[in-house]
Amino acid sequence: MLAFTALADPTRRRIVEMLAEGERTAGEIVARFDMTAPAISQHLKMLREAGLVNVRADGQRRIHSLDQGGFSEMEAWIAKTKRFWENRLDVLEQTLRAEDEKKKKPSAKKK
Repeated sequence: MLAFTALADPTRRRIVEMLAEGERTAGEIVARFDMTAPAISQHLKMLREAGLVNVRADGQRRIHSLDQGGFSEMEAWIAKTKRFWENRLDVLEQTLRAEDEKKKKPSAKKK
């Protein structure tokens, strides 16, 4: 899933956190980082390709915002994976409880 790859980079995570607060122009995003505009542009491109960021033109400006669809896809994947582990952990818990109960029961005396 490209979204997780995109978010692996700390700069892109910071951009996403900024956009979670509201729309930003590319210039506003660049101003918050100690890197060149072309470098930030590459990060924004990766986020767009991953489906996490939208861009719209407003005259000469490009306005960036979060794309809920990309995050919904990630959320669905996380929920699916979480259910898998929760089910396995539930089975493990039941097994361990059964083992504990067996140990607590007094063994039958031999005659």
